[in-house]
Amino acid sequence: MEQEYTISLFSENHIGILNQITIILTRRQINIESITASESAVKGVQMLTLVVKTTPEMVSKVARQMEKLVDVLKVFVHTSDEIIYQEIALVKITTKGLMSGNVIDHMVRSHHVRILEVSPEYIVIEKTGHKSEINELLTELEPYGVLQFARSGRVAVTRQVKELNSYLKEMDEANRYRPENAEVYSY
Repeated sequence: MEQEYTISLFSENHIGILNQITIILTRRQINIESITASESAVKGVQMLTLVVKTTPEMVSKVARQMEKLVDVLKVFVHTSDEIIYQEIALVKITTKGLMSGNVIDHMVRSHHVRILEVSPEYIVIEKTGHKSEINELLTELEPYGVLQFARSGRVAVTRQVKELNSYLKEMDEANRYRPENAEVYSY
């Protein structure tokens, strides 16, 4: 049965990695629901956060395939209950529509929006939350004249304590003691 997964992929910052990842998903006919790229807590390591809907077997398969890519350091797959995540949305609404009654006060109190800019023509608000909360706000704002809407991809951190630094140290230790990495001394 298909369900939503968040794939956190850590890689070196090289050109073409995103293309290689999308090829892996496209071959398996998996659509990317959301994508975010950013720096990670480790200097020089980039983090890609992908949200996909697929089966447990298929997400395991693509994660293993992604980990085989040269620039990829580590891939983690999580369900929504294993991570803490948010999205951010910006909505531009006509000022005239929002100034009627207590609409702005209601939006700020009930949806925890933040007002970023007010002009005679428009008001820009920011909403941080899950996709369903953002969609609910957008539906509520539509009668007031939505001029523009933009939403980010998912930003997520894991609930687990072990972080990427630990995995990188383990990988370094494992590589250091492999026979093919041993130094050869001649006397």
